[in-house]
Amino acid sequence: MASQNGFEWISWLQKKIAFFLLLLLMLSTIFLLSVWYSSHSLTFTAKETLSKQNLRPQEPYDGAASSDLLDGDSSFTIDESCDISIGKWVRETRGPVYSNLTCSFIPEMNNCQKYGKPPGYLYWRWKPDGCDLPWFEPQRFLDLVRGKKLAFIGDSIARNQFESLLCLLSQVDTAIQIEGNSTRKYRTIHFQSSNFTLMVMWSEYYVKAVPNTNCDAIGCFDLYLDKVNLNWTSRLPGLDYLVISGGNWYFRKNYLYENDTLIGCTNCNEEKLKDYGTVYAIRSALRKALESINSCQSCRRLKTFVRTYSTAHFENGAWFNGGNCNRTEPFNESEINLYGYQSEVAKVQNEEVERIKGSNVVDDDNKNYFGVLDVTEAMMRRGDGHPGGYYNKHSKTANDCLHWCLPGPVDMWNEMLMHNLIKTSSLG
Repeated sequence: MASQNGFEWISWLQKKIAFFLLLLLMLSTIFLLSVWYSSHSLTFTAKETLSKQNLRPQEPYDGAASSDLLDGDSSFTIDESCDISIGKWVRETRGPVYSNLTCSFIPEMNNCQKYGKPPGYLYWRWKPDGCDLPWFEPQRFLDLVRGKKLAFIGDSIARNQFESLLCLLSQVDTAIQIEGNSTRKYRTIHFQSSNFTLMVMWSEYYVKAVPNTNCDAIGCFDLYLDKVNLNWTSRLPGLDYLVISGGNWYFRKNYLYENDTLIGCTNCNEEKLKDYGTVYAIRSALRKALESINSCQSCRRLKTFVRTYSTAHFENGAWFNGGNCNRTEPFNESEINLYGYQSEVAKVQNEEVERIKGSNVVDDDNKNYFGVLDVTEAMMRRGDGHPGGYYNKHSKTANDCLHWCLPGPVDMWNEMLMHNLIKTSSLG
């Protein structure tokens, strides 16, 4: 009887041990599964987060740089002996002062980040040979122009620079549009805190230009080289600063007039007309424009800057036949022709400024100032800075390799402008 009871007790104990081991195995399995799932869940989340971060636009710059530049606290020195037009583009980890998220004035056609353009083109900086071009400081700029008026005159590339400056300054002051329409050809912006007025006026040729109805779909004009366009000259009184630019419209077919008489053409290839060439037309029109500015009786100590030619970068075709601009970084010097037609146009623009300076014999109290923003060589290298196909284009076949992304290389033009405003600030 005792042996039977002992056997039953041993059997019961074995069952308990088996049950305990099974329970322990189940608990261990559940624990291991939970650990495995948790680690993989964290891995997936991390990868997902990283992927989302990579899709976001890169931050314009770090917080410390932001404070320095926006508040105008950083050191801004000018080397007046340095030619800031000659240099190279160098990599820069600090991005632009603004982004498409911080400036509401960026047109769709220039909003490259919104439409997915890889942001590498934003991380380059113009480095003049032998000196530095200081960073743009919005507050410092507004302090320089407090209570004054500045206007851009030219074509859509002039408007490109206007909108760049508008974005830069709107980071530190409230910008209110007080004049403008859907074409964006004439706009006036007022910055409230600094009482600064910023304007843009459309004039693709500076001189009187009448559309010629006998031309093809691209269009051409009758240019009256000795008659200035009154649409912008009538607005000169009251201005303190003027940035005039242009050139691209002159490369189409145009007819030239002097003394109301047809004297020839440009890009026309007509037997009975002399083709004077694009450079002649640009020189003549700019000369007339600068003479008109200098003879303005109601303009006192107006500072005028000629912004030199900005080239397009179409490859494998032109605007309407498949041309593109797919570069992802600036051209190096061996890839561009520094002595091509772009440089010839810039040379003419520089020469005409020197000419008007030499003829400026007004007394010092009323003497106008003329200078140059020579961006040509720098921009010849930036085939990566155009919208290309990254914009809200009306034509699905056209890439924009003429205008510039905002933000983008065009912001450097306003660094040059600020450099010159500081340089000439002692002139009043």
